[in-house]
Amino acid sequence: MPSENILLRRLGLKEATALVIGTVIGTGVFLKATKMSQVTGSPLWVILAWIVAGLLSLAGALCYAELGGLYPQAGGEYVYLREAYGEMAGFLYGWMRFWIGTPGSIAAYGVGAATFLGGIFQVNPEASSWMKNLAAIAMITGFSSLNTISVIVGGRLAAFMTALKIAMILGLTTALFLASKGSSWSHLQEVSGSGGWCGFSAFGTAMLAALWAYDGWNNMPMAAGEIKDPGKNIPRGLIYGMTTVLVIYVAINLSYFYVLPFSEVLSSYSSASPSAMPVATKAASLAFGSVAVVLLSSAFVFSALGSMNGSILTGARIPFAMARDGLFFHQLGRVTKKSRTPWVAILAQGAVASALALSGTFDQLTDYVVFASWIFYAMVTASIFVFRKRNPNAERPYRTPGYPMLPAVFLAASVLLLINTVISTPRESLIGLAFIISGIPVYFIFRRKQKQSLART
Repeated sequence: MPSENILLRRLGLKEATALVIGTVIGTGVFLKATKMSQVTGSPLWVILAWIVAGLLSLAGALCYAELGGLYPQAGGEYVYLREAYGEMAGFLYGWMRFWIGTPGSIAAYGVGAATFLGGIFQVNPEASSWMKNLAAIAMITGFSSLNTISVIVGGRLAAFMTALKIAMILGLTTALFLASKGSSWSHLQEVSGSGGWCGFSAFGTAMLAALWAYDGWNNMPMAAGEIKDPGKNIPRGLIYGMTTVLVIYVAINLSYFYVLPFSEVLSSYSSASPSAMPVATKAASLAFGSVAVVLLSSAFVFSALGSMNGSILTGARIPFAMARDGLFFHQLGRVTKKSRTPWVAILAQGAVASALALSGTFDQLTDYVVFASWIFYAMVTASIFVFRKRNPNAERPYRTPGYPMLPAVFLAASVLLLINTVISTPRESLIGLAFIISGIPVYFIFRRKQKQSLART
């Protein structure tokens, strides 16, 4: 039986919106333009991939907004899947999120922040690998510890970091558009290769990269048990947040191509050339000189840490909710006496994230996270049809606009994206799928313990 909500509702609309924006805007918008350019061969296809991925993410947020109002409990997607398809579906989602989904995102943010931090202090390349890992783990540990104090501490920190992050990005975008040195809209017309349609596989790969930068829009409902007036603030926070992110992402990527020739974008930082300068830093450096490198690297570190904080705050509520339902390690359901913060789940999540930070590169981690997560994004979206049929008269403070077309389009796009991902990156896809399947026998172990506990009670 689902557990009662023992958390305190302390987060308002401002904090809810900040969690959406702050968790979504991390390092991807500063890094992924290069990979997307390399696979599509044209700035226009890159911009279109950002727009389509943004609209797809916004459509998902609109669907989640209805579900968040319908089930305003801690756990988000875990709760929706549990209520729609049963405990096993919810458990497998929580299992994936606990071992790879949320910790993978946190680790990627930590690695990204540490990478930019190394650029600021000009770390010796021979020592940079172990120092980067150490810095990433230190940042993960520090922010996890802060979030164990109180949800209001994490919420206010998210609001502050999000406001400053938006100001920095808008300032950078405006400055790049005002730059005159070598800047030209003609850069958008430059291509590599034939210059025609890049192909569905290439465009899908570019969208996958963009979706990593948009990933996190689903996180805020995980903390629904601590949001005031969740029926109103969850939908509003999702809509306000994702609309803002979409506009910012398209604007800043246009500024990259406005300042840089396409060849310079292609040769920027990627997993294949980690020693190269990130595209955002290269654009600012070309426009303003060497001082911009240090300033932007500092901004990148701050942006990654803001997203890390949001992921830590929201992600820990999933294993907490599972533990309260008797489907996970019961210690993860513990809360502090005064602030009711799930401190054990937060620290355990940080430990897994630290281990993942040592295990792979930035792009590998993000690919594992995106594929595994989108399997459940599709299932959660499909649950809207289940709930509309099963509980047609249930109170819904918010209803998804364009129902049933909008959820159907999102669901179809998700399936096509998953198929393309399996074809283009089979190894990463199989690893993500293996993590999900490995939870099946574990579910039956916890289910048996749950039944024994209920029998004793």
